[in-house]
Amino acid sequence: MYNQTVARLTYRALLGRRRALILCALPALLLIVAGAVRGLVGADDAVTSQLLGGFAMATMVPLIGVIAGTGAIGPEIDDGSVVYLLAKPLKRSSIIVTKLVVAIGVTIAFSAVPTLVAGFILNGNSQQIAVAYAVAAAIASLAYSALFLLLGTVSRHAVVIGLVYALIWEALFGSLVPGARALSVQQWALALAEKVGGSGAEITSEVGLPVALVLLAVVTIGGTWFAGQKLRSLKLAAEE
Repeated sequence: MYNQTVARLTYRALLGRRRALILCALPALLLIVAGAVRGLVGADDAVTSQLLGGFAMATMVPLIGVIAGTGAIGPEIDDGSVVYLLAKPLKRSSIIVTKLVVAIGVTIAFSAVPTLVAGFILNGNSQQIAVAYAVAAAIASLAYSALFLLLGTVSRHAVVIGLVYALIWEALFGSLVPGARALSVQQWALALAEKVGGSGAEITSEVGLPVALVLLAVVTIGGTWFAGQKLRSLKLAAEE
């Protein structure tokens, strides 16, 4: 299912100069803020949880998911070069799965890893807060990558729609509006962080862990399946 050639081309597209700079910007800002906060207030579990939850999980992870998920296939569809890829003797499911794996890897590298490092800078992983949020970021990366990969196959405005979703739904409604939290990937991932961190970590989620895991699986698997179906329809259109 995983194709090395497709993966290499996708990594090259995602990690080009402009996208690489964008991908590095938010993690760099998180680490700078974490260092400044540690220098100003010292190791504080509550502050650590607020920064990692409010900035890393609510803003950084979904935004990087948008860049990696849509960028894995969206530009190829927009410029028509996807037709050349579809002309190769490759299964459409293999193309989608490969691009999803690449998008997940990039999202984890630029979100979960910096979240872990920032957590250690802030409080040295006291109460397992750094590990808890890093695990949540990694799990959220799966769902975001599948969701935005699907978006990249169905709309030419995937980046704009993804940014609206990340900045308005996840960062605003998903963090502040009680009713909307249950439908937020962020909250689903935080359910796992709450379990890893325990009661002392001051991490809370609006969704129970069993329900959160089911919803994360549905979004990840369902998004991947629908993206594969859309890619098949693109092949038929190209042949017509």
